[in-house]
Formats: sequence, structure tokens, C-alpha cells
Amino acid sequence: MPRPPQRLLSPEIITEAAIESVDETGDFTMPGLAGRLKVRPSSLYNHVSGRAEIVEFMRARLMAGIDVTSQSGSWSETVAALASEYRRSYAEHPRLIPLFTAHTVQAGVAFGLYNALAQAFSDGGFEPGETLHAITTVDSFVLGSALDLAAPEVQWSSGPEVNNAMKAALATSGKNPERADAAFEFGMRVLISGLVAQLPTAH
Repeated sequence: MPRPPQRLLSPEIITEAAIESVDETGDFTMPGLAGRLKVRPSSLYNHVSGRAEIVEFMRARLMAGIDVTSQSGSWSETVAALASEYRRSYAEHPRLIPLFTAHTVQAGVAFGLYNALAQAFSDGGFEPGETLHAITTVDSFVLGSALDLAAPEVQWSSGPEVNNAMKAALATSGKNPERADAAFEFGMRVLISGLVAQLPTAH
């Protein structure tokens, strides 16, 4: 019997199926992936060790799309550019974010971004403990901003329970993604200003 022209399964094929499942339903299961790929669940384990490894493969897939090699300028410009790249990549599959935050980061490619951020903060004069806090802060802001891109086009209703200050604010709101993009840029300016203020030279 001739061999099939291509492999029916591979880590890449399983990862792609998992991403599609999460995009559609918000999660994935091993039996569900097997059904999607029309194989037995046991066949998946010939290529992946289980759910945790698939999550890391998905993380690696998204993080591989982040360019961390062409950053230049001051440390703060580098952080802002990396954050923008990070958000862009994750915004393509926002429903993956809860899965990623529930698992320890292990994918080697993910550390390309985190290493670049750590180096930028170190170059800026942050101590190691402050660098970790700064990376965590950037991580939280970017992931929240990526989720914001998946929000409804009209995120807040304007009913009788909304006070005048909030009504005035809502009157300035554009539609997604313009509103989310503008909020991200505003937030990055505030975040960078706050980080600069933490440096000893700023006091």
C-alpha cells in the first residue's frame, strides 16, 4: 500500500486546530480536537503530550509573529514599540488570552519578547525587581488592550443610569477598533510616563 502523500497529524496541524477551536468556542478539549481532525484522541498523543503543551504551542505561534530584532531608540521607545507589536499579535486571537494567562510561560520564542523588554528596562536603569514589576505591568496592559479590540462596537450603553460626566465621555467615543486604538495609545503614554517617573533620576 502506498504511503499517504503527507502526514495526517503533526504538532503544527494540532496547534492550528486548537486555535480554530478557541477562536470559535473560547476553549478546546483533546476529544474535541480529535473530532475536528477526524482522528482518535489517542492519535494526538503521538505528537503532543497533552493540553498544556498545546497551549504553549499556541503561545509560541502568536509570539513568533512579534518582531523583537529591529527595535531602536531610547529604552522607553523600545518598550512602546514592543508593546504595540505584542498587542497586534494577540489581538488576532483574543480568546486565547485567558488560556495563556492560566499557564506558566515556557515557550522559548515567548522569551524573545520578555528578554527584549527586560533588556530595555535594564538599559533604562531599572533594578531587577523593578524590571519584573514593569514587565508584569506592560503584560497586563497589553493583554487587556488586546481583549478590548474584541469588545462590541458599542461597548457602553447610554441609559438613564449614566451620569452627565460619563455621557460627555461617551459622546466622544468612536467605534472599534478606532476607540480601542486611541485608548491604547493614550494608555501607553500614561504608562511610559509613570515608568519614567519611577527612575531615580526622575526624583
